[in-house]
Amino acid sequence: MLKEERQQTILNEVELHNRILLTDIAETLDVSIDTIRRDVKELDADNRLRKVHGGAISLGFISSNTRNNNVYKLEEKSKIAEKAVKLLKAGSVIFLDGGTTCLELARSIPPNLGLTCFTHSIPVVMELLHKSNVTVILVGGQVSKESQIAIGANAIHNLSEIRVDYSFIGTGYVDSFYGLTEFDWDIVQVKKAIIKCSKKTVLLSISEKLNSQHRYKSCDINAINTMITELEPENQLLNSFRNHDIRLL
Repeated sequence: MLKEERQQTILNEVELHNRILLTDIAETLDVSIDTIRRDVKELDADNRLRKVHGGAISLGFISSNTRNNNVYKLEEKSKIAEKAVKLLKAGSVIFLDGGTTCLELARSIPPNLGLTCFTHSIPVVMELLHKSNVTVILVGGQVSKESQIAIGANAIHNLSEIRVDYSFIGTGYVDSFYGLTEFDWDIVQVKKAIIKCSKKTVLLSISEKLNSQHRYKSCDINAINTMITELEPENQLLNSFRNHDIRLL
């Protein structure tokens, strides 16, 4: 494989999953970790991704309260947010996960809709501060500098003491058989706590993530009440999810 092809594969994986591990890409491409490390260093220097310890993150994942045009599949994520916002009702208590799709949902909340939103995501907090009718409660804990969310024992404890009507979560990987998975153990533990504190859990995921899996399991697919993609519910790509007790939007 040519260097350009290898680097494009790295960029594709980073954009799709927001973060990658060097060891995973090296195994996928059957090259040394040193080779991948050099590629990532070059891509970082070209401002095409951000190099972090042991891996890389997409530029779109480094979000702020201003719109980031580097977000991968922004049109699809905006469409998912448009569907998800229809589930919101005045007076609801919700939880919003971190990640670019959930951030799009935060942006899509109508300014006149009054609700309470818990979140452990700093970018989501910054976005919701512009919504005068939304009461924002930050779930605190150790802050992950890469994903800009609270993780660790304190965040998990705080989540154990609340109960929300809906949680809207993202995932790195989703499969109809293996469920929701991630490569980050700490994020999985927080994700489990979010699902546990929710009456209903809504997964927001672009269709490119369907039928993918990684090391650590967040939950079975049946733990999700609703899955929202940019696809129409009748799309054949969703067929493997129809045998489960899950609503497709």
